[in-house]
Parts: sequence; structure tokens; C-alpha cells
Amino acid sequence: MGPELHYQVMINRAAELQEEAAGHRRAREAQAALKSRQRSGQRRLRAAFGKLRTS
Repeated sequence: MGPELHYQVMINRAAELQEEAAGHRRAREAQAALKSRQRSGQRRLRAAFGKLRTS
């Protein structure tokens, strides 16, 4: 394999890895957003029950 061909293969592989990493990053962000929504809902539920107990 010539040096120029090897260089092109390296560039293409780096681009593939960056795209894959971006996909993983989006998946982690989506999971984090889902968890934060679930947690905020639980907090509201706890707050509502707390208000009922003291009333």
C-alpha cells in the first residue's frame, strides 16, 4: 500500500470513528435527558405527597 493510499485510509477511518463517537454521545445525552425527566417527575410526586401529609 502506497503512502498516499495509507493516508487516505487513515483519514477515512478517523472520520468513521468520529461519526460513531457522535452517535454514542447522542445516545448518552438522550439517556441523561430521560433520566432527568424521570427524576423531576419523582420529585414533584414526592412534593405532592409531602403537602398532603402536612395538610
